[in-house]
Formats: sequence, structure tokens, C-alpha cells
Amino acid sequence: MSRAARRVLMLVENLPAPFDRRVWQEAEALRDAGYEVSIICPTGPGCERRFEVLDQIHLYRYPLPLEADGAAGFALEYAAALAQTFWLAWRVFLTRGFDVIHACNPPDLFFLIGAVFKLLGRKFVFDHHDLNPELYEAKFGRRGWMHRLLLALEFLSFRTADVSIATNQSYARIASQRGGLPPERVFVVRSGPNLERIRIQPPDASLKRGRRILVGYVGVMGRQEGIPYLLQAARHLVHYYGCRDIHFGLVGGGPVLAEMKALAASFDIADYVTFTGRVPDAELLAMLNTADLCVNPDVANDMNDLSTMNKVMEYMALGKPIVQFDLTEGRYSARDAALYARANDAFDLAEKILQLAEDAELRAAMGAYGRRRVERELEWRHQAPRLLEAYAALWPAAGEAPAAGGAR
Repeated sequence: MSRAARRVLMLVENLPAPFDRRVWQEAEALRDAGYEVSIICPTGPGCERRFEVLDQIHLYRYPLPLEADGAAGFALEYAAALAQTFWLAWRVFLTRGFDVIHACNPPDLFFLIGAVFKLLGRKFVFDHHDLNPELYEAKFGRRGWMHRLLLALEFLSFRTADVSIATNQSYARIASQRGGLPPERVFVVRSGPNLERIRIQPPDASLKRGRRILVGYVGVMGRQEGIPYLLQAARHLVHYYGCRDIHFGLVGGGPVLAEMKALAASFDIADYVTFTGRVPDAELLAMLNTADLCVNPDVANDMNDLSTMNKVMEYMALGKPIVQFDLTEGRYSARDAALYARANDAFDLAEKILQLAEDAELRAAMGAYGRRRVERELEWRHQAPRLLEAYAALWPAAGEAPAAGGAR
């Protein structure tokens, strides 16, 4: 079968496409390599159409019943997503067709669909975005039977996969050690930023609200993103250190946005914090380009310690110095582009922010280092070839072993 004839069906539940940047970059890379790409995903703000074609990529969307927050809510959300995805997969199969299902977690349930179509000779790629057992423990503070179930679903996802894609080396080790996949079937494809989208632009002074320093943040307003730590750090800076010339610009929507606004008000720092909610890329980039430094307050736990955060990559792409808690993959990504606060210590986070706020030379040196690291190693153009290596391993030449992916 020639590459031009190969067809890919991507399954994603966490975000709609093209809003999910990693999924969209993967889809574009496959399209540019000659694959025909379809995506099944949920609807969302700005992505309400149930079917459309964008840049030659066919999008099939379905509505979700709710934005889940508790265990029962997630069960309902995932059941609805799985049922609608399965129905739409048959629709694509009987019309456009596909040779590969490329399933992006969460949830770790798409192997059920992949297993059905493997019986019909199709391939299954597991694109491992999140550690769901660790995420469950982080969200609910316990393990128990649900944690064991999530481990089992993760294992079955790996066992169903012809190849697995990991976002970093920590995830690659889990694929081999916990999922039982041989290293040659695991390919590391990092979520590198696209520098054609993440562009350095002139700052917008109005976003500083008349203050000298702007601290930028972009990300989901969820319980694992550590926004309470950031707001505690802001309170410490404003009311303990008396920093009246600092402002915080927080970009992103999510289930706890209203709660975080109320928390800022209770800390008497509402005037020092701008919550934008979810905004278009132009507004996001304006805030980050104006920021003097950026922050990643993700809670230190097993999930975040082993995960690569897109926001860190985007900060570095824009040449911004970073303050974050000291996490394994966060340190691997940023290296000398960040100062590292003690785990879950809002006061140390505040002191690191203050250190950068008062040292323009250090900010410039760290920002320049981060930008170089993205340009030379981490941006998407360095990652796309690894995605294509994973796909090449699905159809190795006769008698040829699949290309090794674990050493990447």
C-alpha cells in the first residue's frame, strides 16, 4: 500500500480540534506526509459544527452532556464520548475509510474501538497524553478499585497498540515497564511549539494595568494546575513584600475559573490579577508577549512530575523566563530557562518570582536560553519526523525490523 493511499482516523475526547494543538499539529504533519486524515472529537466554543473540512482534514464532532468534575460525571462523559465516537468511526469507515486508528487519551477506552477495527485489518496507534491512574489519584486523593481499573485500562490500551507514542521519556518508560511494550514499538514525540504560531510580538503596555512587572500564565483553570498556589504567592508579594508594581495575567478557562476569581477577591488581590478566561490565540499571545516573566504553578504530584506541560514550551518559545515547582519533566524541558521553587511552597514561589522581577539581566539571559533550546531541539519541526517514524513502523519493509523509537 502506498503512503498516499493510507488513511488515518484520529480519536480525541479531551478538547475539540483544531483547539487541541498537539492533535492538530500531528494531523497536519500526517497530511503533509501524504496521509488522508479524519478526526473525531467533541464540539466546543468556536468548534460547534458537527462536520467540517479544515485544511483538507475532515472533522466529525459530537456534543458532550457536561464538563465533568467528579467521578460520576467523568463516567457519564466518557460513556457518552465512547458511544458517539464508535458510531462516528463506523460512519468514517463506511465513507472515507481508514487504515489506522490514532487514539489520543484521555480516556483509556479507545482501545475498545481499536480492537474491533483490528479484527478488520486496521492498525491501532495509542497516543499517550495523560497518566490517568496518576491523574485520578491527584484529583481524588486516593487509589482503591478505580485506580486499579484505570491501570487495567491503560495496560489494555498498550497491549492493543501496534505502536505507542509517548510525549516524553517518562511516558516511554511507563509504556515499556507498565504497558509491556518493547522499546522498539514506543516513539517519543514531544509536544513542541510551532514557531509560526507562537510568535514574538511587541508588548501591549495596557495589559500591565499601569504596573512595572507583568507575570504571565496560560493554561486550564483546573484543580491540578496549582492556581491557588499562584494566588497565594501573589498575596504574599502584594501584602507581605509590598510589591504594588506587579500584575498577574492569567489566560485560560476551566471548571474552577469562578472559584479562582473568588479566591483572589478573598485574598484582597483582585485588583492585581486579570483573569481573561478562554480567549483567541491573538489575545493569549498578547498577554504572554507583554509578560516580563511567566509562571507554571502545577501541583507537585506523580502526574505532573512525569508530564510535559505545553505552557512551559510556549513560554520558552516566546523567550520568557519561568518560575515553576521543581518537577522532573518540567526541569528537563526548561533547564536553565527556569527558577525552581520548592514543591507546593507558595512562599518560595513568591520569592522566586520576586527574584526575577528585580533582575532584568537574569530575565533576559534565561529567556534567551529558553528560546534557543526551543529553536534547536524542542519545536515541532524537530518532532514531526519522529511521528512519521512511528507510522513507518506500522508497515515495515518485508524482513525489516521496525525503526527503534525508545532511544529518542
